[in-house]
Amino acid sequence: MSNEKSAFADEKDKKIKQPASQVIKNNFFFMKMMFDASPKFVILPALDAIRGECSIFIEHVFLIGFVLEAAEFGYSFRRVAAMIILIASLITLGMIFTVFAGDYMTEKERPKVREKIKMRLYEKARSVDLSCYDDPDFYNSQVLSISEVDKRIDSTMDFIRSVLSGLTVVILTGGYFLIRDKFSILFVLASFLLSYFANQAYNKLSFKVRMLRYPPERKRDYVKRVFYLKDYAKEIRLDPEVTDVLEERFRKANDEVYEAEKSMAKKKFGLAFLKNYLFGDFISDVLYTSYLMVRTILQKALSLSAMVMLVHRFGDLKRNLRVFTETYPKACETSLYIQKIRDFLAYEPKIVSEGDTVPTSSAKALSLEGVGFSYKPDLPAVLSDINLQVKPGEKIALVGYNGAGKTTLVKLLMRLYDCSEGQILADGVNVRNYDVEAYRDSIGTVFQDFEIFAGTVKENVILNVGSKADDERVKNALSDSGLMKKVDSLPMKWDTPLTHEFSENGVDLSGGEQQKLAISRVFYQNASLMILDEPSSALDPIAEYQLNHAMLQATKDKTVIFISHRLSTTRLADRIFMLEEGKIVEEGSHESLLSKGGKYAEMWKAQAGAYIEV
Repeated sequence: MSNEKSAFADEKDKKIKQPASQVIKNNFFFMKMMFDASPKFVILPALDAIRGECSIFIEHVFLIGFVLEAAEFGYSFRRVAAMIILIASLITLGMIFTVFAGDYMTEKERPKVREKIKMRLYEKARSVDLSCYDDPDFYNSQVLSISEVDKRIDSTMDFIRSVLSGLTVVILTGGYFLIRDKFSILFVLASFLLSYFANQAYNKLSFKVRMLRYPPERKRDYVKRVFYLKDYAKEIRLDPEVTDVLEERFRKANDEVYEAEKSMAKKKFGLAFLKNYLFGDFISDVLYTSYLMVRTILQKALSLSAMVMLVHRFGDLKRNLRVFTETYPKACETSLYIQKIRDFLAYEPKIVSEGDTVPTSSAKALSLEGVGFSYKPDLPAVLSDINLQVKPGEKIALVGYNGAGKTTLVKLLMRLYDCSEGQILADGVNVRNYDVEAYRDSIGTVFQDFEIFAGTVKENVILNVGSKADDERVKNALSDSGLMKKVDSLPMKWDTPLTHEFSENGVDLSGGEQQKLAISRVFYQNASLMILDEPSSALDPIAEYQLNHAMLQATKDKTVIFISHRLSTTRLADRIFMLEEGKIVEEGSHESLLSKGGKYAEMWKAQAGAYIEV
């Protein structure tokens, strides 16, 4: 990662300012995402919002006014009845449109919109650099972006409906006020502007509180997961003292959430009082009503019926304007979240194809020349001055104590990270010059922290449900890994679902069986370079022996890199590289390293000395 401030840096340490142009652009950006996913989801509710306010105006102003006039001037019953029937028919048609557009189509299209937007975010998450996950700011923003999608869809639709409803009311009712009493508009504008500024300040405070709450909420959610997820159930029961630590962390996280809310509570209360009462109800219910009474009773400037209509419509206009005054501040709040979504989608990976070379399917030759690496510029180097060559089809092992840099070296070979120093060549070509996806596809990998997915055994082997599986290759991969016997005993063979996440009939494999399943993925992939990180750590000695020989047979024409603490596995390697503090300190075959009596021999004696005479 560069030492520049992340684009996803938390907002809590800087004043949140958004120009109106940015608020508009962000909201329209998200509206376009929704529109691209489903035009009907956006257009039909928008039309219904306009129709609804037109219906209310016709009913509450035109119809009531017509009835009052009919009583005053003695209109015929037929004329009054015809008008009522006409307006009732229009309102009924409008209600039918609401049921179709506002209810049915919205509920029908909402899942489609959510799915398409989330899939776009998931695709982006798949393509970002692995180094981004070392940045807590980025991780917080990625999680927030994805978790907020549903809320932002709903809030954006509320924004669209509120704006169109408000504009319709302002145009229709505002025009009516100008005709009846122009001065009444000043009361409307006063309430509107004062409420607007108070709402804007209130929502900025709400966002600041949310940003302060988010890190401790993540800590609190982690503790909650530990207590209810099956993965941790055994450890909690075997080591109950850990719950004391977790409960203390939970309490501290709760305290941090409480302090975040408390730090802004007085300001939020004061602003809420201003926006809800002083700038809202007080102006309309006290000041404006007094003004109309003076105009009607003392000045005789308004008829009683006109006063009734103005009071009645001012109440509706006040409520709509209150929503309207809250719309822009809410749009500002939504914009802050949308900005995070935009930043996330706009992120450009640093590890990109610098050429279009496609790797061959034959066993790889590797050359590392002066390779050094640090996760961040201000941190010590994890690897330094690594020089090694691997011949095509050669089997090598990387050994060393925890933290020696073995797994990091493998990540560089896979180009999940780029070297800070030196270069890596594959078949004589700098790995940067390969097409990234094609290069990674040519490498089969099993990491020690592999995952089993909630799918069938077969899907967990091929890891690509979109492609047509080669059943013979699946069978061979499971046989080579030693898992075929277990699979044959399952009720649905390799179509048996794994885990109970989505199926009551799901099967939970043991740790060793899961490891065999992960290794079968590499065998199925038939890659030209295979990287096995602790491939037999969860197996018993007999299963390990059988797997080792199966791996030798299955990878006889492949380049293989083993990473293991269990040196019984490294005996399979043609050459062994001993790493310590990010450097290669010993190199050679198993026998030659034992004869040197160095660090590798010390590790071997510590593990096998009690059983084998060296």
